[in-house]
Amino acid sequence: MVDISQLAATSEAHAESEGFHVTHSDRSDRFKSFNPVDFPVPTGRGEEEDWRFTPMDRVARFIHDGENYTDARVTYTVTGDATVERVGREDARIGSVSVPDDRAAALAWQAFREATAVTVKKGEHSDVVVQIHADEGMNAAHTYVASEPESSGTVVVEHTGGGLLTDTIEVEVGAYSTLTVVSVQEQEESAAHHLAQRFRVGKGATFKHIVVTIGGNFVRMTTEADLYEEGSETDLLGAYITEGGQHQEHRIFVDHKAAKCKSNANYKGALQGQDAHSVWIGDVLIRAEASGTDTYELNRNLVLTEGAKADSVPNLEILTGDIAGAGHASATGRFDELQLFYLMARGIPADIARRLVVRGFFAELVEQIEVDSVRRKLMDAIERELDLAGIVSEDFDDSIFDDGDI
Repeated sequence: MVDISQLAATSEAHAESEGFHVTHSDRSDRFKSFNPVDFPVPTGRGEEEDWRFTPMDRVARFIHDGENYTDARVTYTVTGDATVERVGREDARIGSVSVPDDRAAALAWQAFREATAVTVKKGEHSDVVVQIHADEGMNAAHTYVASEPESSGTVVVEHTGGGLLTDTIEVEVGAYSTLTVVSVQEQEESAAHHLAQRFRVGKGATFKHIVVTIGGNFVRMTTEADLYEEGSETDLLGAYITEGGQHQEHRIFVDHKAAKCKSNANYKGALQGQDAHSVWIGDVLIRAEASGTDTYELNRNLVLTEGAKADSVPNLEILTGDIAGAGHASATGRFDELQLFYLMARGIPADIARRLVVRGFFAELVEQIEVDSVRRKLMDAIERELDLAGIVSEDFDDSIFDDGDI
């Protein structure tokens, strides 16, 4: 366990209060602490880049309230050679992956009493489903996932309920292991959720992280992937459906510390309804010692109706000239009119053509989700959004397109 008192003694907030000016040369210099008092209370004004797109009235409970939380209800199922335990805060594994880097994440660290610890063991492939349900009121949860060296497994963390949930997931990916972690946000319309995710990916390991956000009134998720040993690979995939009045915010940070590592980030979202707001921030840091890095990040947003807004900011910091490749792309727009024209020219009605375009927009991501239940949840949410957007109001028979004409 990390000694909070020692961290507090060296905090940036303390230095600022003593009149020192703290500068940051790059993202690697970012201040971290388990103690929330070490962080200033964000206001949403000025140069607070971490909170620039966040509605402060809706995040207020996550940055002010540090008490009166109850542990969320947790259930789980296990297939294969994996273990799931409920452990106390004193367990040495909890908090070992990384340290919170904002006030909300530090408050989440303080809020929980017991954590869920998942260990994927070397041997046969293991599947674990952890269900976290937040009742009305203020709830906290903490999940620790570790894959042993040369192991293989999939861990799905499903979030449901109508209450407020402050939450942390930390993942230790063992050397030469293959691990997939899926985070599903399927809360009720009244729910608010702040989730901090922190990953460390070991030597030669392959890690896939999948985010599916299809519920909740307010969702803010920060994801940090630490590629700290040579030859590790990380895929960060995300799909989100943002409805009227919802705020969904996904912030990722990929830290390339070691040589010959590879990362890919691909997030796609569809928005419909008045005041639907999505935010995607993609930060990638390639350190001086991370020679041979190969990285790419992509965000695409499809706006289905008027009144919706998507903010998208990809960032690359490259501190070495010896890289295999690095790039990013971002776009937000309506339907691809050329695709619609092509489909309609082949005799497909306009409403069905629009539905096919939206399905095609998500197809690449859906194909990479190997967990059937999660894939179905996402597809059902896509169909629901199309109906709400008035693109088509009834089901249609896909078999009419099976003759190879398209």
